[in-house]
Amino acid sequence: MDVDRLVAPAMDQITERPGRVVLLFLVLTAVFAVGLGNIRTQAGFSSFTNNVPAEHALEVIDRDFGNQFGADVGSTELIQSGENVLGKPGLLRMLEAQQRLQDHPDLRVTSTQSAASIVAQTLDPTATTLERQRRAVERATPNQIAAAVRAANRRNPQFAALLSKDFDPTDASASATVAVVEQSVPAGLSAGAGISGSSPLTNLQLRAQYVVNSVGGNIRVFGTGIFADEFSTVIVDSLWLTLPAAIILIVIFLVVAYRDLVDLLLGIVALLVTVIWTFGFMGLAGIAFSQLLIAVPPLLLAVGIDFGIHAINRYREEREDGLDIEPAMDRTGKQLVVAFSLVGGTTVIGFLSNLSSALSPIREFGLVASVGIVVTFFVFGIFLPALKVYVDRLSRKHPIPVFSQRPLGREGTTLGSLLSVGVVVAKAAPVAMVLLAVLVTAGAGYYATGVSTQFTQQDFLPPAHINPLLEHLPEPFRPSDYTVVRTMNYLDAHFASAQSDSVTVLVNGPLEQDDALEAIHRAGLNPPSSFVRDGQYASATSLVTVIQGEAARDPAFARVVARNDRNGNGIPDQNLGQVYDALMATPAASQARGYLTEDRRSTRVVYAVKSSASQGQVADDAETLAGRFRMPATATGTTVVFQAITDILLHSAVLSLVLALVLVGAFLLLTYWLLEGYTTLGVANLVPIVLTVALLGATMRVVDISFNAFTATILAITIGLGVDYSVHITHRFADELSFLEPMPALERTVRGTGGALTGSMFTTVFGIGVLVLAVFPAIGQFGLLTGLSVLYAYVTSLVVLPSVLVVWARLFHVSGTADTTGSDGLETAR
Repeated sequence: MDVDRLVAPAMDQITERPGRVVLLFLVLTAVFAVGLGNIRTQAGFSSFTNNVPAEHALEVIDRDFGNQFGADVGSTELIQSGENVLGKPGLLRMLEAQQRLQDHPDLRVTSTQSAASIVAQTLDPTATTLERQRRAVERATPNQIAAAVRAANRRNPQFAALLSKDFDPTDASASATVAVVEQSVPAGLSAGAGISGSSPLTNLQLRAQYVVNSVGGNIRVFGTGIFADEFSTVIVDSLWLTLPAAIILIVIFLVVAYRDLVDLLLGIVALLVTVIWTFGFMGLAGIAFSQLLIAVPPLLLAVGIDFGIHAINRYREEREDGLDIEPAMDRTGKQLVVAFSLVGGTTVIGFLSNLSSALSPIREFGLVASVGIVVTFFVFGIFLPALKVYVDRLSRKHPIPVFSQRPLGREGTTLGSLLSVGVVVAKAAPVAMVLLAVLVTAGAGYYATGVSTQFTQQDFLPPAHINPLLEHLPEPFRPSDYTVVRTMNYLDAHFASAQSDSVTVLVNGPLEQDDALEAIHRAGLNPPSSFVRDGQYASATSLVTVIQGEAARDPAFARVVARNDRNGNGIPDQNLGQVYDALMATPAASQARGYLTEDRRSTRVVYAVKSSASQGQVADDAETLAGRFRMPATATGTTVVFQAITDILLHSAVLSLVLALVLVGAFLLLTYWLLEGYTTLGVANLVPIVLTVALLGATMRVVDISFNAFTATILAITIGLGVDYSVHITHRFADELSFLEPMPALERTVRGTGGALTGSMFTTVFGIGVLVLAVFPAIGQFGLLTGLSVLYAYVTSLVVLPSVLVVWARLFHVSGTADTTGSDGLETAR
């Protein structure tokens, strides 16, 4: 294929009309900049849980049973601590907070529930308003309040659940309590396993905190809106930390790589255009900025730097050989367009392989990253060369200071000597090096099969405490004070209900059928090992336990149960419609509605599970137990949902890896056959990449990093980024074979291209490595692994690939200028 003829029109525009090319790109940059204003954030893990059956069941439960809230009601918690919350001052403070929230029209409070209200109504059963409840507490003596606390504990099963574990009924004391405030919000809010971005509930809860603060004391507001607000904040904080750090490091290494102020500024301008185009595309396409997409800017900067260094370095080589501006850039472009196409094509394939994932955030990551790589190809393959020609022409007319224009890695330099290590090995023992690479790949690949997979809430949560070093940063770089994790830890430590692990089974069927409750009870007999046992049965909370609990408290209801319990085990097994009617007429009616839908065709059973059991074991056992129900039943709950996503993550990681390897391999084979006539050169090109993937997988196991929501894409990304290094060397080697014998061609390739690879490696490793500063630890792991993948690809390309190319040349009798067939023994290779 005559590449020069295909590339010639574009190169003519770049070298003859660079001003027009630059202007066109600047106009397009202004167009994409419009999309920057449309970028929104989407925090949390709700987008990962979409289309998971267990999550759908959880949403149904939250809709039909979730504290009896309608589809347009949100729940906010008030957490009071720091005093005896059951003493008169504590009770009055909580009631005052409830009153102020309810009186504030913008907060749209529909109802409140607290231990303080229960105590007040125990003191005065007619106190149905918060104002009358406050008066009841104000008039009561300490002894009367203590007696009311004890009475409330006896009569109301929900009373103790609102109090901390140190609640002492005898002493009428507790160190903390939780109140529930219901607020009317627009319909459609999800209450599933995931937490999404900012919502109307977020704004309501943030404003509620200001109102509660006016009461005094230690009362904090907590809820999904606060979650969403901090999740969105942590994305912005991570960008403020990582982007400036990446830019500073990149500029430092670009100074070393370019050693010229003008070229440095041109490279920075090209990087800026790349970022604007990519993020502008996101805004115009309506793709929200999630935690996973935090990694995209450093990735684009890394690839852009690589392209920029190669373009400028190769142009300098041609200028040093005596060519003028236009011929030098023309030759540079024609030589690099193939390499850039190979690099861009393989990188895009690596990223697009993530479209095979069943998880939408990973698909969006693959799409945005792929668009960014295509943008990078055009900006650094067309815009930067045109800008360079335009500026160099200006320097003829105007005195623009020019510093070093010497290319990296030239013969005689220290770097050039270091880069020749792989060539030395290739001369001495190429076969031994190839065999060693094969053995290491096999061993590391086998070891890497032990890498675990997990999906946990902790991957998305901001840290409880930020690094002390970051606290001293000036605004806006200093991270915010995140309260979510501290509050969750407080709830886990002080409230029994907050730290119990459980799974839920959603049961659908005719629940008025005589044996319905008996069947629900029997399903828990001899439960799986991860379930907490209560005698022979699984420890559970269900419609059965609600009926049994109310029967123990209410003699009249107990007689209804007894009349309809034929076997005398305390579980009604006939006339269940009458039993439910009687239950709904008792004080336990609100609790019962949490386990029985209005049409009496759905119920939920909540099973306690051992905290020591693994997520996978709990999910498997929950599925087993759900299979015991005679009616259709679905196991759900956060643990089950997260395990389902964990399985999807592992499948995504493996599938995207296989697709990336197969598609990249096919792309390279076809491209080298079309462009160079050396089909098998594509196989040689893949050897260091396969080795890099194996080494990275083994490293993940060594440092105990699992495949998670962020690292599940790392293997495909390794292929996408790592192939860059081997492609540049392989294509340059094939290009040099047009003029030189294999070994001289290899030496010239490694010295010339190896120098540019070294510069791009340092900028990429450190540019992406700054992700360790991200507030999300999982993003830090992603940055570490991506940096290591680039380092491994660089080392294997310079140390292993030369030997592979020498062995390839020997196998197919490639002898450079002396090769009369013009191919690698093309008849054999093809």
